[in-house]
Amino acid sequence: MAIKNKKTNKPSIHHSDRGLQYCSELYQYELKQNNITQLMTDGYDCYQNAHAERINGILKNEFLIYKCHNNQQLYHLIKESIEIYNNK
Repeated sequence: MAIKNKKTNKPSIHHSDRGLQYCSELYQYELKQNNITQLMTDGYDCYQNAHAERINGILKNEFLIYKCHNNQQLYHLIKESIEIYNNK
């Protein structure tokens, strides 16, 4: 669905755990064909993935990034959100 709805040809990043489906040759092939870099947790430490999910949850639920109308607004809001979250 992400590939189907992607609105740019620029490189993208996909974060996942080390589930078998994400490590499969077919899945890796599809990512490469669509200019997507995959980031995975190191080893099998399930708590590493929690950090990425936490920040994504904060951005979506507390800073309401889903209400942005374009990439410029989104970029500005994420930058501002990270500054607030890390410093205030």
